[in-house]
Amino acid sequence: MRISYNWLKQFLKIDWKSEETAALLTDLGLEVEGVEKFESLKGGLDGVVVGSVITCEKHPDADKLKITTVDLGNNQPPIQIVCGAPNVAVGQKVAVATIGTKLYD
Repeated sequence: MRISYNWLKQFLKIDWKSEETAALLTDLGLEVEGVEKFESLKGGLDGVVVGSVITCEKHPDADKLKITTVDLGNNQPPIQIVCGAPNVAVGQKVAVATIGTKLYD
């Protein structure tokens, strides 16, 4: 099972390093197989939403592109997205960076 260290700190009420916490849990009989670090995305995910692909057609002028219609929910009208993913299909859930969203390297 994977547990967030930040979530665990809320319950343990300690300010130890993740490795120290892992050692304590192992000493208590709760074996910790490893500690993995994940970095936050620079800039966050503001403006990124989950959409549902409702139509998917080949692009008339490009062999490697598809024209999709994606429902973003929240009572918004579906939007058209030109997509280069070869595996996109109707019914899939997709991440959509809405207009104005800034994604960083």
